[in-house]
Amino acid sequence: MKILHTSDLHIGKRVNEYSMLDEQKFILEQIVTIAEAEQPNAIILAGDIYDKNIPSAEAVTLFDDFLVSLARLGKNIFIISGNHDSAERISFASRIMEVSKVHLAPVYNGNIQPIILKDKDTDVAFYLLPYIRPSLVSHYADDNDHEKIKTYDDAMRYVIQHLNLDDSRRNILITHQFITNAERTESEDIIVGGLDNIDASTFEKFDYVALGHLHRPQFCGKQNIRYSGSPLKYSFSEVNDKKSITIIEFNGNSPINITEKYLTPLHEWYDLRGTYDELTARDFYADTDLQEAYVRITLTDEDDIPDGMRRLKTIYHRLTELRYDNKRTRAGQTLIGKPMNVEELNPAQLFGDLFEKQNAQPLSEEQSLYLNNIIDQIFNKR
Repeated sequence: MKILHTSDLHIGKRVNEYSMLDEQKFILEQIVTIAEAEQPNAIILAGDIYDKNIPSAEAVTLFDDFLVSLARLGKNIFIISGNHDSAERISFASRIMEVSKVHLAPVYNGNIQPIILKDKDTDVAFYLLPYIRPSLVSHYADDNDHEKIKTYDDAMRYVIQHLNLDDSRRNILITHQFITNAERTESEDIIVGGLDNIDASTFEKFDYVALGHLHRPQFCGKQNIRYSGSPLKYSFSEVNDKKSITIIEFNGNSPINITEKYLTPLHEWYDLRGTYDELTARDFYADTDLQEAYVRITLTDEDDIPDGMRRLKTIYHRLTELRYDNKRTRAGQTLIGKPMNVEELNPAQLFGDLFEKQNAQPLSEEQSLYLNNIIDQIFNKR
């Protein structure tokens, strides 16, 4: 049995002022082409179909076109919601969809029934679990367990313990959570302090765990626990990532085989660094794809360039962010360019870093004082 696994489409996403819809249409068409060539028995979309709980009409239309193209292949399609989606909207008309072999995970209600697929060699049970929070699982838990579910790990362990897995089948869990020690990127939502961590050992009973949530393709602890990653880059921390979709193959009781099918974006992403004169020299960008790529530029000129963003955009049409690395920024002991463990930063530090990235200068003493007062009011409110 062959299965195609992808996630984190984030249809309708904007990166700064740039709509990603054209990029997404281009990449979704590639996924359909790969599915046509591979002819999988099942296709998994592991959450964050949309970028917002209430997607735009254009985003809904694009996903509808994509889903219709996949459904025409006659394969089983499994879809769950992520932390960006509305589980209610994703699961709308789920019973009608099943006629076309499109299986939409309902809102978690304490009862998950597997969907069984069979071929000549293998029976596979698919368990669809949308993004969950401890409060949601606790709400549906038995009275004796209600107070025990405090963390995301507690919640996931409780859910799995109540699935009644049949070991005579191959069991696949489709879910959208953060696994401890997995590698994050800048384009994902982060819960400060790592409170959303789930240990990989929680999933030891499954033959494969099809994960969504993190945008970098990766295994977690074992080769059968995998994030497919997003099919597109959405931040400059992903510049060096090679985006792909995952193909999983089961053959009887043999070990599973996992491969990647790489994707080519409509426009690439680049992180450029140099002086203004170096980066605006025609020899630097001529005969490259830099002018139409998504670009972040760090200028090393000691003096800031007047109207630098506008001037650079005449060459780099999708310039997304302009930074400086000079005496001014270094004197302010900027966080830019320094590796950060976001989970160890407090809200004031996180906001200060964002402000500096957007404005190429740190918060003033007065602004910092005002920010800290606001944060104190929020966190001390009863």
